[in-house]
Amino acid sequence: MSKITVTLIKSTNGCNKKQIRTVEALGLTKIGHSVEKEATPEILGMIRRVAHLVETAEA
Repeated sequence: MSKITVTLIKSTNGCNKKQIRTVEALGLTKIGHSVEKEATPEILGMIRRVAHLVETAEA
């Protein structure tokens, strides 16, 4: 599997609880915080759910 870098670029203020919990499950805490994850189908689905809040790049 390849690696993917996920960066939180927008605040979760005003988001529903599922989106907030998804951002937390990805390991993102603050705006500008980045994490590197394996590109599994589960992680890609989580990223798709909060695509308007995060920015992704191949690592």
